[in-house]
Amino acid sequence: MLAWAVLAPALPAAAAEERANFFDDPFVQVTGAIKECPVPEGPLITRKEMQIQAHERAERGTRCFAEGFCRLPNAYQYDREIIPRVKKAIDVDGRYADSSIWIEGQRRFVWLKGCVRRASDKAALEKLVRRVDDVEAVVDELVVKPPHG
Repeated sequence: MLAWAVLAPALPAAAAEERANFFDDPFVQVTGAIKECPVPEGPLITRKEMQIQAHERAERGTRCFAEGFCRLPNAYQYDREIIPRVKKAIDVDGRYADSSIWIEGQRRFVWLKGCVRRASDKAALEKLVRRVDDVEAVVDELVVKPPHG
């Protein structure tokens, strides 16, 4: 019984540090051929980080519309449309079947995460994604993992 009493005060702190996708930002795996590629964390943040980011996201999200650059009232509303189109563009292109790619969307920005086989794939993939409608920016976080052998 004493052990539980000692551990109990730590439980709320541990629960507060739970990481989740509080803003429901799209995060999708597109390809999965490189088994040794670590799975990226995705848009996981703590509850405290979520509270800090809430105001920034509201301001950044509506600025695009207020300045006349977005047709939707909040830039984050595009992400659920953009990410499926990016996935389709990568799938249809066909050059990246030997990679492990995840895509994440926030505010019309697309993060490319995971692993590709060649350095040239990074630039080509970024160029492909930039051409997708409504994509404002592409952030390349890809790692090159050449085939062994």
